[in-house]
Amino acid sequence: MTEGIIGIIGGSGLYQMDGVKITEEKKVETPFGAPSDAIMIGTLEGRKVAFLPRHGRGHRILPHEINYRANIFALKMLGVNQIISVSAVGSMKEGIVPGHLVIVDQFMDRTKCRPQTFFGDGIAAHVGFAEPCCPALRKAAVQAARSLGITAHERGTYICIEGPMFSSRAESMIYRSWDVDVIGMTNYQEAKLAREAEICYATIALSTDYDCWNVAAGHVDVATVVKTLKENVEKAQATIKKLLPELTDADCACRHALDGAIMTDPAAIPESVKKKLAPIVGKYLNRENSFAGS
Repeated sequence: MTEGIIGIIGGSGLYQMDGVKITEEKKVETPFGAPSDAIMIGTLEGRKVAFLPRHGRGHRILPHEINYRANIFALKMLGVNQIISVSAVGSMKEGIVPGHLVIVDQFMDRTKCRPQTFFGDGIAAHVGFAEPCCPALRKAAVQAARSLGITAHERGTYICIEGPMFSSRAESMIYRSWDVDVIGMTNYQEAKLAREAEICYATIALSTDYDCWNVAAGHVDVATVVKTLKENVEKAQATIKKLLPELTDADCACRHALDGAIMTDPAAIPESVKKKLAPIVGKYLNRENSFAGS
């Protein structure tokens, strides 16, 4: 099987690492608008990769301003079938010390105004999301980090808040009572849209601080977050470099997430919508009796 492109979403530091060879930058236009930035195509550890700066180069886009649909759709258009997402998070548990990595396996959503589906406008689909992250990709990430002596928690629930402000202490304490592990502002929509696009997805969460629930640790401030983040980025870079050669392009349930999920009769779907979503739904709409409503 031909190896697909591996997408890497994160900060600019991720592609500024030894061994990366950027061969081109692609400005991709999608039906949902432009992604956060041009996508850098290159190679790392013998694998073809596509780097996408989540907040744009120079970190100029706030979490709620990110065009998540355009980001994931653009990677799909380029042939990406696995995404490694790297994200700074706050720790909600004492055992997740700033500097640790968490390979997230579950999500909770507390955002308020973000588009998070490709569907609508005449096409309905309901995709399973019980296991939001690809188990195979997660396992490989855990093994890669631990083989380097990096502390990596193999599971964790990520609660996604709207931001851009950090939580109040009251909110932080409520989230703690829900037994979440880390808190961030970006990865929930990525995970949902990647599943709809049938792309394997995993989050490497970089713990930068204890959220404000931990009074003894002091208030969360940007300076502390940035300092710890720089140290964590090096761990993320090392993990990715170790991980890439181990990834296979074997078939995965993530690649069939839409099978049986489309409820709308293809004959009832507007042609403009079929064209717009062709990279995602085309193989199903061209197949007889492929939709759940048949």
